Formats: sequence, structure tokens, C-alpha cells
Amino acid sequence: MTPPADFFFGVFLFLLLRLLALLHNLLRFPRLAPKPTPKRPTTSLLVPARNEAENLRRTLPSLLGQGALEVLVLDDGSEDETAEVALNLGQGHPGFRLLQGKPLPPGWTGKNWACWQLAQEARGEVLVFTDADVLWQAGALGGLLEGLGEADLLSALPRQEARGLPVAATVPFVMGGLFSFLPHPLLEALRVANGQVLAFRREAYFASGGHQAVRGEALEDVALARRAGRFRLALGTDLFAAAMYRGYREVVEGFGKNFLEIHLKNPAVLLGSAFYHLSLYTLPWLFGRFELGLLGLAERLLVQAALGGPLWPALLTPLAPLFLLPVYLRALLPGKRWKGRVL
Repeated sequence: MTPPADFFFGVFLFLLLRLLALLHNLLRFPRLAPKPTPKRPTTSLLVPARNEAENLRRTLPSLLGQGALEVLVLDDGSEDETAEVALNLGQGHPGFRLLQGKPLPPGWTGKNWACWQLAQEARGEVLVFTDADVLWQAGALGGLLEGLGEADLLSALPRQEARGLPVAATVPFVMGGLFSFLPHPLLEALRVANGQVLAFRREAYFASGGHQAVRGEALEDVALARRAGRFRLALGTDLFAAAMYRGYREVVEGFGKNFLEIHLKNPAVLLGSAFYHLSLYTLPWLFGRFELGLLGLAERLLVQAALGGPLWPALLTPLAPLFLLPVYLRALLPGKRWKGRVL
């Protein structure tokens, strides 16, 4: 059964709205650029790490070379060689410290507890929380500090790297979708944030309660942004590259653990999102409305070009909503796990 013409006219209108938001963001979205690190180090780089040995081998050297006051890595009860890898790479480097995480208290998520412990140990005037899978480019710290300016919190959007077809079809689609969803001023007003790189002024972080105030939140980045005073959101694709998931199973578990929270903790909104993305990017191809399919493909190609990295993942756009169906299902089911922990 073919959907009525009104359905595809609605698809066209939604794609048009996304293209208008994309056009605005292409012209006006703040973009961070590499800058020299200030001569007087004032920044603590804080890395929560659970089962991150493989990632730290790739990313920790780039952090150690940023010229920060200190680099703190907290081993959050890892079951792999996270502690050994971090110690071997950081040993002898001024300002490096490896911390051993304390047992997870009731009511806390693992990441929030790890970040709160890191903040308690940090000495910097600026606290930067960064995921262990984020690779920092030369000059990234200088660019981040310039972007922070007089704000209390800066959230930087990294370039998303993906290997393998299912990961390439889903991760850039989800993480890049923000860029064509709403114009930048609305994203900033809604306090949309990305927890892969968060830079706080120390006094603002503790005044807002920090991670302790959002201890049980799965979307701690958004919760922190909503408690902060002056907030900025900027593209950090020239400074940071994130490799979130190593395979499709991690995609399903990783996105599945917080997709319901992203959709207002409302199953109806979650299912509506699944239908929305299928309607915009998959159904036009299935029902021969190739002009709409190409319009959606063009939108995602422009997003991918703006956010850096290769363009070929955007060509997988018609498949992305299909690959995400198990993520939506996982989000609705109990018993979620991540990195060996029951959530």
C-alpha cells in the first residue's frame, strides 16, 4: 500500500525545515579553531575511564601534549588494562596522575561518579571533562579556552569517526543530526550539550553542584548545561575526533542506554522519532519518491561535509533508520548494561 500524496508532501516540508536550519548553521554556527596554549597553564584535563585501554593508547598521548596544568585519568573499576596503559603512557609526564575510582554509591551513574571524583582532585581554574575515546589535535586546548571566553560552560561537538558499515551508518547520522535539527540559537537556548568535551570554569562548576547535582542522570551533559550560567555550544570538529563505538553491538547498547532519556523519557516520543526518521530518509526510496530521497541524501551530505570526515557515511542515510530500529527497541527494554555494569 502506497502512502497518500499528502504524506510525502509532509516529508518534503520537514526536509525543507531541516535544510533551512542547516543553512543557518552552515553560516552561523560557532566553530573552534586551533590556537597556541596559554603560557601559564590553568587547565585540568579530566578523563573518566572504564575499560578504555584500547582507546587510551591512541588518545592519551594527544592529551599529554596539550600543555595543560594537569592530566588526570580515573580508572573506574576497569576489567582490562586501562590502569596499566595510562600509567605507562603518563609516567614521568609533569602533571599526570592516575586515580583509582572508589566503589559506585547508590543513586549514581558510573560516569557521573567518576567525573565528580576527578573534579575533587583537580587543581585547575578550568575543568575540562573529555571522554577517553576523544583524540585531541594540536592546538585543541588553546582553541577550547578561546571559545570558552567569559562563559561558564562550553560544549564542543567533535568530529565523529566510524569504522564498519553499521557504525558508519548510525553514529554520524545520530550525532550529526543535531546540526540540521534546529538553528544554533535554539540549540543553545535549549542547553543542548555533548558530554564528549565539556569545559567549565571551576567556580561555576562547583557553584552549580557539578556532577553531584546530576548524579543519577543518564544525559548528564544536558543536565549540567541547564544548571550552568553562561553556556556556549560550538563545533569542535577541527580540534577533536571521537570514535564512540567499535561495532554494531556497542552502537545498540551505547545509544540504547540513553535513547529514551533523549526522547523526554516518553515511549510515544521515542516511537514517533523512529517513524519520523524512517519517513524522511527511508520510505521515499521504498515507494519510488526518489526526488525526496535525494533531497534527504543531500541534506546529510552537507551535514557530513560541515562536520568533517569522509562523505561516504552520508550515502548510507537510507539505511540508518533501519539500523537504528534495534536501538529504539533496546531503549524500551529493561536490564540495560554498559561496559560490564547493569544500569
